[in-house]
Amino acid sequence: MDYPQPTRVLIIGGGFAGLECARTLSKVLHFDITLVDKTNHHLFQPLLYQVATATLSAPDIARSLRSILDKADNVKVLCDDIIDINIEGKEAQGVSGKNYAYDKIVVCAGGVTSFFGKDHWAEHTIGLKNLGDAYKIRKTVLNNLELAELTDDRELQRKLMTIVIVGGGPTGVELAGAFVELIQRSMKRNFSNINLEDLKVILVEAGPRILPPFKESLSEYVENKLTKLGVVVKTGSMVTDVEEGKVFLGDEVVDTGAILWAAGIQANELTKKLPTELDRGGRVTPKVDLSLEGYPEIFVAGDICAMSDGAGVRVPGVAPAASQMGRHIAKTLINEYRGSSENAREPFIYLDKGAMAIVGRSAAIVQYGKIKLTGFIAWLAWLFIHVLFLVGFRSKVSVIFNWAWSFFTGKPGARVYSLSDSDNKS
Repeated sequence: MDYPQPTRVLIIGGGFAGLECARTLSKVLHFDITLVDKTNHHLFQPLLYQVATATLSAPDIARSLRSILDKADNVKVLCDDIIDINIEGKEAQGVSGKNYAYDKIVVCAGGVTSFFGKDHWAEHTIGLKNLGDAYKIRKTVLNNLELAELTDDRELQRKLMTIVIVGGGPTGVELAGAFVELIQRSMKRNFSNINLEDLKVILVEAGPRILPPFKESLSEYVENKLTKLGVVVKTGSMVTDVEEGKVFLGDEVVDTGAILWAAGIQANELTKKLPTELDRGGRVTPKVDLSLEGYPEIFVAGDICAMSDGAGVRVPGVAPAASQMGRHIAKTLINEYRGSSENAREPFIYLDKGAMAIVGRSAAIVQYGKIKLTGFIAWLAWLFIHVLFLVGFRSKVSVIFNWAWSFFTGKPGARVYSLSDSDNKS
């Protein structure tokens, strides 16, 4: 008896979209799946800022892709950086020199920090897209405190204890609240030569208000909470230049020991290898089934997409949307294997599960349709949802323990770094 040849599916990227696609396809043994990522782990990015602010350690939010997919016999996981795609030859090339043949390809290579055409600012700032960024932020801020403790120069102390965060979205807001609490509350008794009241966390947003995707009342709530914590919120402030230790906001110059960039994202440059037009951020607008026009074997998902779904709803660049995209692509391929025509593909419909942001200990906001929550109840909802979506039992237990320890003792459990060039990654 002749069996059909397995369909070779190449998935580029082990983020939320790629992992969900691989998991769903793995249930059908007809598919021969290769998942390629330039790191060996899946990263729960919504909690990345807590590694940067010394609340959690890296293993709490990252888990080996091989470990996650170890029971999927038809999935091969490889660590490589895909740098080219031969569309006609149906083959992708890694930086290793290895070629990956495919019948179907799913490109979900993620995004990188965008400086809106001012790429030279990157050498003076730190983004937050991966564990390396989180380690660097943690080391920079903690080392600045140690340097401030060593000097008697009050002006230098103030500079070292000034943190500028550019971007008033959820990442910027959560970083600002977490750093104020880390230093002013958690570390208040640990330094004797510096006045921690001199700490200044400045949150810069070019738009008229922070958290623009949320209702205006929720944005106002968060801004008031941040202000009470001691964060200086500057809305309607455009960054005009960045130099070493300096941020220019028009005529205002802010001297700072750390510039954290949470203001923008652009697609991975791999999108330039795809046979389609790109927007200013390098993103792809696929068909509503997530394939490319004229190339039904090519699918895209996650941060490299800029699209409205089959119901005309704009799809946001958030983890739940990426997961849903990955699952939709897998189901499309499974349906076709079971007899559906490519012409009968279902459109992707985004299920909005709401949005949330944490302001600090015991305060958060939740927006789900007409439902709006603030304060402690929203904070509990935030905790529950994030623990629920963490990958792996060990991660959930560890995160709950670390959060409980931090909440009841006021002491983070990952306040460690090294003076060597190789950061301490615990």
